[in-house]
Amino acid sequence: MAPILFTPTSQLSSESNAAQTLHLLQRCSNMEELRQIHGQMLKTGLVLDAIPASKLLAFCASPNSGSLAYARTVFDRIFRPNTFMWNTMIRGYSNSKEPEEALLLYHHMLYHSVPHNAYTFPFLLKACSSMSASEETQQIHAHIIKMGFGSEIYTTNSLLNVYSKSGDIKSARLLFDQVDQRDTVSWNSMIDGYTKCGEIEMAYEIFNHMPERNIISWTSMISGCVGAGKPKEALNLFHRMQTAGIKLDNVALVSTLQACADLGVLDQGKWIHAYIKKHEIEIDPILGCVLIDMYAKCGDLKEAIKVFRKMEEKGVSVWTAMISGYAIHGRGREALEWFMKMQTAGVEPNQMTFTGILTACSHAGLVHEAKLLFESMERTHGFKPSIEHYGCMVDLLGRAGLLKEAEELIEKMPVKPNAAIWGALLNACHIHGNLELGKQIGKILIQVDPGHGGRYIHLASIHAAAGEWNQAARVRRQMKEQGVSKLPGCSVISVNGTAHEFLAGDESHPQIKEIDHMLEQIVERLREEGYKPKLGDLLLDLEDKDKETAIHHHSEKLAVTFGLISTKPGMTIRIVKNLRVCEDCHTVIKLISKVYAREILMRDRTRFHLFKDGNCTCGDYW
Repeated sequence: MAPILFTPTSQLSSESNAAQTLHLLQRCSNMEELRQIHGQMLKTGLVLDAIPASKLLAFCASPNSGSLAYARTVFDRIFRPNTFMWNTMIRGYSNSKEPEEALLLYHHMLYHSVPHNAYTFPFLLKACSSMSASEETQQIHAHIIKMGFGSEIYTTNSLLNVYSKSGDIKSARLLFDQVDQRDTVSWNSMIDGYTKCGEIEMAYEIFNHMPERNIISWTSMISGCVGAGKPKEALNLFHRMQTAGIKLDNVALVSTLQACADLGVLDQGKWIHAYIKKHEIEIDPILGCVLIDMYAKCGDLKEAIKVFRKMEEKGVSVWTAMISGYAIHGRGREALEWFMKMQTAGVEPNQMTFTGILTACSHAGLVHEAKLLFESMERTHGFKPSIEHYGCMVDLLGRAGLLKEAEELIEKMPVKPNAAIWGALLNACHIHGNLELGKQIGKILIQVDPGHGGRYIHLASIHAAAGEWNQAARVRRQMKEQGVSKLPGCSVISVNGTAHEFLAGDESHPQIKEIDHMLEQIVERLREEGYKPKLGDLLLDLEDKDKETAIHHHSEKLAVTFGLISTKPGMTIRIVKNLRVCEDCHTVIKLISKVYAREILMRDRTRFHLFKDGNCTCGDYW
């Protein structure tokens, strides 16, 4: 903006002076210019004119180019500010790091009996949302009704939004049911509220009853399903969204790519990436991170690297996505190389980066390197390790058989160990056969995490391994009495763009007879290769023959078998499992890769396993 040149006031009428000032305020782009205009207004007396003064205040209170402190100074010197001015200041504070000041101003507004309008309450409610101030929200709701704004849709939607975001979904639903004229924003607020509370079925009910949906309606449902661990439902919604002719935005693409990553459906993820290229959608850091994560979790690190290299802006989150990708593939040395490249590029690691690199060291057994990294967090990078970082170290030491050292680290932790840390140590006890320590840790873990079925199963397995069958039965009985169920093993395989889901012992698949027949043939052929089922961890009151039947119907075996009968010879079979692969399934899939000449890429709860020619890339270290 050029230097501000005022025409002498003696040559101007008050009207033309006001018009010039308003024009200058409209062109104003920074606080330096604003101060010049303010000074001239003080000289001419226009600061006493409500319209120019309101425009001046609005610019000062703007979060982009203004100064809230300067706005407050101007506001405090105005004699009897009007409603617009009060609203401007309340809005300014609601968008700032001091939202409580908006509520204090409102108290002053009430004290001075300033009339409200339709814009007063939405700004106040935004401040309440920032503060998670539920009691104040209820009080403002009462004022809204008392002052006759209860039927004003903008105010009502603001109320719905703050109730939904604060988790008070009951109040939101009560208000929603009372609103006569709902718009799309009203419905979207309810969808958002239900998804944030994990009530996906109720969100679906609202979504399906909407008279008209917009892009936010769809993306809220898709991201809600992803957040609730329902990626398959998220993909179904994505397909419905396309059928409805809704143009995809970055939020929809990010959420759907996350669903692809969770399911391991590479074909779907590639289609979305092709869509992004075709429509020349800018790959910002968020979309870039999700693309890298999708390719890594779907087993295609080469494509993840291509995405990384094409990105112009490579911040810490992008580097972290690559390091974490190498981590889940068990490629610890390469993850360390990327960690060094990142720092050479002048990008400082954050806490998430250290979680990724320590996980990479854990999967690769790089104990010495992990210890140096762990020590460098506070010494070199200036932040204390979090409980997640301690969990990585306990897992690393446990996998490496350093159980005593892992136990000592837990004892020295500055925070109370959580279930994940005790669980990592218990898993290590099971792997390395330290049954006495395992029994001690197992008891602690059940006390810390009594609602997790896997904890009981783990402890019962350790008792069984020690030959203490009565104790194993007691733990299982305790689990039943507590009403705790074990999370069933679930494996997903994508064939021709369709995700097929298998549960342990599943008989629901339409091709189950064909799968069972093929599975029998596979077992017979593997026996010829010297295969013997590993039944030690199977806690069932069954004869060995029945135990074999049960173990042969683990979800990953069903998925691999389906892959063999549904894909062409030589094609890679890709599977995602929700739990850690058991020892018997690991052995069987290694043998299948050799006997049937297939590459089988499986992602379990913690990492990838690439089975090829009878071997696994994990080196049996998982």
